[in-house]
Formats: sequence, C-alpha cells, structure tokens
Amino acid sequence: MKKSGLSKRILVNLVLFGFMGQIAWNMENIYFNTFLFNYIGGTTKDISRMVALSAATAVITTFAMGALSDKLGRRKGFICFGYILWGLTVVSFAFISRDSVATLFGLTDKAGIIAATVSVVIIMDCIMTFMGSTANDAAFNAWVTEVTVPENRGTAEGILAVLPTLAMFAVTIGFGAGVASLGYPVCFAALGAGVSLCGVIGLFTIKESGTSEKKQGSFLNDLIYGFRPSVVKKHGRLYLTLVCVCIFGVAVQIFFPYIMIYIQHYLGLDINNLNITPVTAVLAVVVLAGFIAVTVGLGVLVDKIGKARFVYPAVFVFAVGLISAGLAKTLGTFAVSAAIFFAGYGLLMIILNAAVRDFTPEDKVGLFQGVRMIFFVLIPMIIGPFLGNLVIKIFSENHAAGTYLNDFDEVVTVPVPEMFIAAAIFGLLILLPLFFVKRGYSDKKVR
Repeated sequence: MKKSGLSKRILVNLVLFGFMGQIAWNMENIYFNTFLFNYIGGTTKDISRMVALSAATAVITTFAMGALSDKLGRRKGFICFGYILWGLTVVSFAFISRDSVATLFGLTDKAGIIAATVSVVIIMDCIMTFMGSTANDAAFNAWVTEVTVPENRGTAEGILAVLPTLAMFAVTIGFGAGVASLGYPVCFAALGAGVSLCGVIGLFTIKESGTSEKKQGSFLNDLIYGFRPSVVKKHGRLYLTLVCVCIFGVAVQIFFPYIMIYIQHYLGLDINNLNITPVTAVLAVVVLAGFIAVTVGLGVLVDKIGKARFVYPAVFVFAVGLISAGLAKTLGTFAVSAAIFFAGYGLLMIILNAAVRDFTPEDKVGLFQGVRMIFFVLIPMIIGPFLGNLVIKIFSENHAAGTYLNDFDEVVTVPVPEMFIAAAIFGLLILLPLFFVKRGYSDKKVR
C-alpha cells in the first residue's frame, strides 16, 4: 500500500530528473534549430526535416522502450543509464562541425561538406531523442505514475508543471548567454555533462518502482497492446481522458507557436531593446517565484479538494482568458489576459496529467506511455499549428499588421488575435469527453 504523501526522496527525484529532462528538451527545441542554421549552414527545409524526424523518433521510442521496461519489470536502469547516455549524446554535438565532418569523410567540396554535416546533425539529434525518450518519456513518466497515488498526484503534477517554465527561462537566458560568449561546443559539453551527472546521482537516489519480475508474452503484442479494441473498451476512461488531453493540446498549439511573434509584431513589443533595470529584474524574479508558489499550491489544493471539482472552472478560466486575449488591444491588457488563460492552462495540465496516471492500469504503465505520446504530443503538434496558421491566413486581411521578414529572410504573415478566439472555441470541445471522465471520479479512490 503506497503512502498518500510524497517522500523527500521522491520529491528530490521528481525535481532533479524532471528539471534536467526539461532543460535538455528545451535546449533541443530552442537552440538546435539555430545551431543547424547559423553554425552548420543548414536551411529551413533541413530544420523542418530534423523536427519531423525527431518527433517520430520520440513517439516510436516511447512505444518500444515503455513496453520493454514493462516486460522487464524495471524502470531505474532505463532512467539512470538513459540519462547518462542522453548526456553523452548532447556532449557529442560539441565535436560536430564542418571541419570535423570534412576530415572524417575526406570531403573537400563545400556543398558536400555542408550536406554531410547537416545529415550528421539530424542523425545525432534522432539518436539523442532516442536516449531522451527512453529515459524521460518512457521510463521516468512510468516511474512517476508508479510512485504516486491518486491522493498525491495533484501535488506531483503541480511540481512537474513549473519545471518546463523554469527550464525555458534557464535555457533561454543561460544557454543563450553561454553560446554568445563561449560558443556552441562548450555549452553542449557543459549541458551534456549535467544531464549525465543527473543519471549517476539517480543510481543512488532512485528506488525501483516496478515489480522487478519479467513479464511473459510477445514483445510485438505489447507494442500494439494499447490499440486493441478490447483494451480501449476496458480502459475507456483512460482513453477519454487522453482525448481530453489531445483537445486541450490542440487548443494550446493553435496559438502557442505564434505567441511571441504576435507580441512582437502585432502588439509592438521591441524585444531587441528591452529596458531591463534592476527593478524590472527583481519584479521578474518575484513574478516567477509567485508562479511557482501558485502552481504548486494549486496542485496541493487539487489533492485536498478533488480533481472533479476543479476541472470545469479550469476550462472556464482557460477559455475566458483566451477570449479576453483575443480582444486585448494593448500590451497591458494582453498581459492580464495571458495571466488568466495561463492560470487555466496550468490547472488543466495538473488535473489532466494526474487523471491519465489515475486511470492507467498499475501493471501495464509502460505499455501506455507510447499511446500517451500520441495524444500529448504527436496529434496536437500536427493539428494545432496547422489550424492556427489557417486562422491567421483567413483573418490577416482584416488587420493592418501585414507581413514581416523573419530570421530566415522569409516573408511571413503576422499572427492575428483571432487565433486566441479559435483556440478558446476549440478548447471548449473538451467539455463533451470531460463529462464522461468526470463521472469516473465518482469513485472516492480517484476523487
């Protein structure tokens, strides 16, 4: 019988592995594109190819390694050695350059050298993603599900929810400053060493969460387990919850990829000439600290009062915030609206993530991690940006913002406020599957 409280050991590992994982993912999402484009000489087509192959690798890896860790009845080794190898693959990027690739393959033609170097970067990104998805998406996520219970998952998800934001700030400021002053190789080496060190620490801090018993049966059958109609029917509330997550994810992706461009080019924030004073720096720290306290506090509150009581208010706050953001005409009013919809976003993320863990069968946690990735990542990141771009194209003629030249010298359309309205409308579709999921919480165990 697992305790309803989170032990210090579990809390330390949640923060350590959750934060370092987010640091590595954010570095890939933010700086691998600029590394390929600026340092190697790749094109925007190369960037899109790398992103697509990396996403496919993440989903396939999570399916395979989640099932394998379930079959072996172990998580610790996949997490710890996965992080160690993940860090080493990050370090390997410190040695990738046009000169090193030219020497390795004996190339002299400039075009051939660039093409080969781009290919090496993309291949290594996929290898790095394989390690990261094995350690984080498959094993660590399964471990979190197994070491928590419905009564404390709100708290755990509240902690995990703040880590992507903290990691984004750390990577954007720290890694960016490091690249500017020390260059990519030093930064890749330092970050990779940190990720590997995290894995080494885990060898002494993580306790095995699985049964440590090998499961019988076909590995291939395990891979397709989550797609069987009988399994979907048996675990209907889990799949309905995943549908809720998917709808929520699509709604977020309708506006999120374009939000910084919108703030800069529609609302007029000059990010290149920000007047950062000691007062504004302190204020930013206070706001960040407040965000952490509120998010973790909401997670604790969800555990005490119950997920079901919070879910409809969370949807309402999210939708109202998005609608008000779409109507906002100034940076000030947009900031207030953003605070509202991000509050709803954070609360929904805590509730839905915890609900997925609640409804995941305890003896097959790893088998469902790949299915989880499809609903959490793959579908939202394909459909959401497409819908957002469609809305921007349809309504751009109604605004004077027009077009601008992006960092790749491409003429692109400025995002428009209607994308927030569209996200709110799409997000409200969550109410239909949510009605049936909420009924699942009539059981006191899952609250």
